[in-house]
Amino acid sequence: MPTVFTRIINGELPGRFVWRDDQCVAFLSINPLRPGHTLVVPRAEVDHWLDLPAELTAQLNQVAQSIGKAIHKAFKPTKVGLMIAGLEVPHVHLHLVPIDGLGDLDFRNQDTNAKPADLDQAAQSIRNALRALGYAQVAE
Repeated sequence: MPTVFTRIINGELPGRFVWRDDQCVAFLSINPLRPGHTLVVPRAEVDHWLDLPAELTAQLNQVAQSIGKAIHKAFKPTKVGLMIAGLEVPHVHLHLVPIDGLGDLDFRNQDTNAKPADLDQAAQSIRNALRALGYAQVAE
C-alpha cells in the first residue's frame, strides 16, 4: 500500500507543492510547526534515511538547502531548522522549519488547525522566493 506521501506525490491527495524534480518533491506540512514548514520527500518510498542511496541523500540535502534559502528569504527567521524524524510516516522526509529557538522544533507545538489560506500564502511565499533565487524547479 502506498504511503500518504506517495499518494500526495501521485496527486491522489492534495498537497501544496513548492518544488518538483525527477528524484524528489517538496510540499508544505498540513500541521506546521511554524508558517513555512516544508517537507522534502523522495519520490522513492524509503522508510529510513539510513537506507537511502548516497546519490539520493545528496539530492535531498541539496534541495533542502535550496528551499531553506527560500524559506529564510521569505520568512526571515533566525535560522532554518532541518530535522529528520521519520516516525509519523514510513517514508523519508526532511522537515524544514523557520526557527527562532529550539522550541520551534517541538512537535507538541504543531498547528493541527492550520487555515488553508495561511498554508496557501506560505507556499506562494516560498515559490516566489525560489523564483527570485533563480530556481527552475518551482512547483505550481
